[in-house]
Order: sequence, then C-alpha cells, then structure tokens
Amino acid sequence: MSKNKEVLVKVRNLKKYFEVDKNVYLKAVDDISFDIYRGETLGLVGESGCGKSTTGRTIINIYKADGGSVEFDGIDIYKLKGKQKKEFTKRAQMIFQDPYASLNPRMLVSNIIAEGIDVHNLLKGEERKKRIQELLELVGLNKEHANRFPHEFSGGQRQRIGIARALAVNPEFIVCDEPISALDVSIQAQVVNLLEDLQKKMGLTYLFIAHDLSMVRYISDRIAVMYLGSMMELADSDELYENTLHPYTKALLSAIPIPDPKVQRERQRIVLKGDVPSPINPPKGCKFADRCSMATEKCKMERPNFEEVKPGHYVACHYWREVEKQK
Repeated sequence: MSKNKEVLVKVRNLKKYFEVDKNVYLKAVDDISFDIYRGETLGLVGESGCGKSTTGRTIINIYKADGGSVEFDGIDIYKLKGKQKKEFTKRAQMIFQDPYASLNPRMLVSNIIAEGIDVHNLLKGEERKKRIQELLELVGLNKEHANRFPHEFSGGQRQRIGIARALAVNPEFIVCDEPISALDVSIQAQVVNLLEDLQKKMGLTYLFIAHDLSMVRYISDRIAVMYLGSMMELADSDELYENTLHPYTKALLSAIPIPDPKVQRERQRIVLKGDVPSPINPPKGCKFADRCSMATEKCKMERPNFEEVKPGHYVACHYWREVEKQK
C-alpha cells in the first residue's frame, strides 16, 4: 500500500467465527487483511450476510477476534487492558445501523448523547450541558431536543442523535455501520453530507459499511468488496469503478441503476446464478467460484491470494491472473 499515507487501522488475517452448534462454526469473517489511512473514508460493500458489520464490530473490539490482529495507531487492540482499553473506546466509536434499536427508549436524548462523556468522566454540570447542546447543533438538531425521548423523533433525526453520541468523546475513528440503510432516500443524502462535513471539520477517519454502491462511491476514498467473509477486491473509488477486476465486483456494479432510461435499457446486467454458499461450510477454493461464469477448475480447488496487482489495487482472483499472463 502507499508509503506516503499514514496507516491508522491495520487489519491482518482477521477471523471471527460464531459457534452455531458443538464444534460447528459460522465463518463470518474469514482471514481478511487491509489498511485504513488516517483521514480517509474506506467504503466496505457486499451482499447482506457477507460479514461487513461483523468486520466493523470486530475492528473496534465489540466482538473478540478468533484470529489475526487489529492495530490502531500502532497498538494491538486485543492486548489492551484496563485504562488503555477504556482509552481506545474514546478514540474509536461506532454509528449503528438501526436508529430505532440503538437508542434506549427510556433515556432522554441528553443522557444518550452524554453516555461516553459520563463513562470517561469528561465533563460535569454546566459544561456537560453546554457540550450536549453543541453536539446537537453540530448534527443539525436544536438544543431543545435534549429533553425529549427517542420516540419523539423521525428516523433521520434519531440517526443524527446516534452520530452526536459517537462524536461526544472526540474520537479519531468511527465505524459507520450502514448508517443510512434504514432511512428514507431523501434523508440519506442529508446524513451522508453531514458525515462528510464532520470529517472535514474534525479530521475523522471512517469505515463506511453499506450495500448501496452508488452512495459508497460518493463518500469513499477507497472501496473494499467482501463476499462470504472474504475480501474480493480493494482499490481507490474511481479505479474500482472504471477498472473493475473481480467478476463479483463487476456483477455488483452492473446492478447500480442509471438515471438515464435509454442507457439503463441498453446496458448489460450481470445476473448471478445459484445461491451464496453456506458460511458454515464454505467452498475449498474461491468462495465465488460456484456462481462465477469465468471459474476454472483451479478456482474451485485453490483459494486465490488477496494481493496487489496494480499500485493500490488488490484482488483475489485466479481468472484475472490468467488473463494477464496471456497478454
């Protein structure tokens, strides 16, 4: 990866398995590696159930990893204890997917936003109250909203409260776990624009998890594509869209609607056949091989390495390698 950019989050061979029966494991995240640079937005996309949200939660230690490592600013987060672990929770926060389930319905908005402030004992009395009001105004709400309950707000407003809560402790890194998927389309753009503005003002670093590829392209500096717990492709946003290498990524991009009806009618949609394999018993070779029209016998027997094939462009694909050899 680029030597000119400072790595804030370094993920290596990360694994997260869930035991569904005795000695039977669902491989939600299965040996993935990537970096997140300070100040950037890395978009993480893929089908539902591919392991995106689990990746985000494991990176900030909500879930304990079953293998691999995550380094935050050069420190292995899984070795942190006591005060160091508590300090990490200040530096890394999360915005949750469901604005209805992630806010305690019995708590006032002021207390929800101030949870981190109270846990870390940062402010008291009038200073605490002033900070809550500042955060509400920062995310586009009014200071009067502090004394209301979550049920009095719309979905978009609730998500803004969740964003304010994440910002309360002045974090450096935020995992945005599908923060717009539960919102109306008209509200989605407002929340994305808000996140962009906050990033510029506060120098934040985002892992932006989503399945809406058009929105991910808009907000992300780089994009990573996951499938069945594995990383398929990673590149700069424009590079990924203009020079797509992995057949799975091509299929995902072909599904993005184009606002021009004529172009939309004439474009070729790649329709994937078959079902996603079981994450409990994934294929021996490439996990996408059974649904890939380009797959060879090698693809079915040998798992491809996730490697850099162009500067900053990573892919896990035997087929692409074979095409390159023939050039």
